[in-house]
Amino acid sequence: MIVITGATGALNGATVEHLLKLVPAERVGVSVRDVARARHFADRGVRVRQGSYEDPAALRESFEGADQVLLVSSSDPRADALSLHRAGIEAAVAAGARRILYTSHQGAGLDSPFHPARDHAATEGLLAESGVAWTSLRNGFYMHSLEWMLGSWRETGVIAAPADGPVSWTDRADAAEGAAVILAGEREFDGPVTLTAGEAVTFGDLGIERVVLEDEEWVAERVAHGVPEFMARFMLTTFQAAREGRFAGVDPALAELLGRQPRTVADYLSPRGGA
Repeated sequence: MIVITGATGALNGATVEHLLKLVPAERVGVSVRDVARARHFADRGVRVRQGSYEDPAALRESFEGADQVLLVSSSDPRADALSLHRAGIEAAVAAGARRILYTSHQGAGLDSPFHPARDHAATEGLLAESGVAWTSLRNGFYMHSLEWMLGSWRETGVIAAPADGPVSWTDRADAAEGAAVILAGEREFDGPVTLTAGEAVTFGDLGIERVVLEDEEWVAERVAHGVPEFMARFMLTTFQAAREGRFAGVDPALAELLGRQPRTVADYLSPRGGA
């Protein structure tokens, strides 16, 4: 059985949908906080059990019989993500999973300015120490993040943001489909696997008017528009990491898994592209 956490969220929910096109529903289980929100999966024969990283006992039960477990990373910038991920790994090991998969991020590194990258790298360390085969899905930076990073650029026609660097902006839906192909396939992917779009671009490459703001000027502007300061500073670390080239790499693995080229940031930014 393949058990997927966070299946009522956008990323792993899409992974489940793609997985159900590849394997019978009785081979799929989901571990979710609220089983009512997963009724659409239960109605199709998916095993639905309650589980969360905050409740290790329930989590272990939700992983019962799992051959593979896909752990979603914590998305709360204020949470102790590493402790939550440790609970997920320990529950999967206790349940007897043969392989643990984890939704990591391109540029994972303990020294990255981008705070989640440190958590991802530390979690990969825990996976390596778990004694179980593991796969870290280092997804490219999700391109829908541009909407909250760049503010009102669609209305103004201007990208006014801090200095950046090349980023292989990746469609979350493509990453979800790639994960499903890995879960359903016979090929084993060991350790980190980088799943990105086929090119890395800067904001200056997008054919949109570009204004470079100083870091503190941008933070103040975001706060003035109602963004909490802690969140603005969290977002700033994205630009800082990009300037160091942390998100510049591209890899053909996602295209190979999909059997087509992944969606590009140009597709997303086109008038008909959207989120």
